[in-house]
Amino acid sequence: MTDRLAPLAAAALVLLGPLCSGCASDGGGNGPAAPAAALPSSAAELEELVVDDVPSGLPQVPDDELDPPAGEKTVDDVAHYGEDAAEQRAVLTDYGYLRGWERFWRSGNGLTTVFLDQFREPPGAATYAEDLARNDAEHYGGELDRDPGDLPDGCVLMVRDEPAPEQGLSGPAAFAWCAADSFTVAVAAVADTPADARAEVTAVTGDQLEQLPG
Repeated sequence: MTDRLAPLAAAALVLLGPLCSGCASDGGGNGPAAPAAALPSSAAELEELVVDDVPSGLPQVPDDELDPPAGEKTVDDVAHYGEDAAEQRAVLTDYGYLRGWERFWRSGNGLTTVFLDQFREPPGAATYAEDLARNDAEHYGGELDRDPGDLPDGCVLMVRDEPAPEQGLSGPAAFAWCAADSFTVAVAAVADTPADARAEVTAVTGDQLEQLPG
């Protein structure tokens, strides 16, 4: 089994595949999209959008100290988080996956993770965010809150009150998944209490969303 949230030991990624025909563009006349120049066109530009620190003050973990390494993620990297890499790659390509970046902060039992993924169009980002939420809810047995009052509309939250050492959770944990235009933001935190984990996830998610162009 490969980890989408290593070292949180999350379940292997299982994508819903493929998007409905014609979903690549919303075509809904919902106002002008963000200027193309404002969107990242490389992994280096995407990295510049990822938050540099977290409210808990945890130190950042160097990318190469993790297995697999954090940092830049390609469609092939993300596809290998699933059990059938070829199938996952095909679905990700259908979603319009462009690039991703992962960053971790950790000290003792405390852990915070941020995943930022970019897609060609908003529908791909939204579907991918739903996939991640569904995967983690099934793996950890948590209940998804699709209307958390402390996160923006469209974000999904899950809180685990008890540690789950067998699943890599050394303490209470919280997770959030958001789709913002053509980006997916996924944040997770392990802390001393459920309230601390939720506060960390809420704050980091808000900070990360503010970093995005739009």
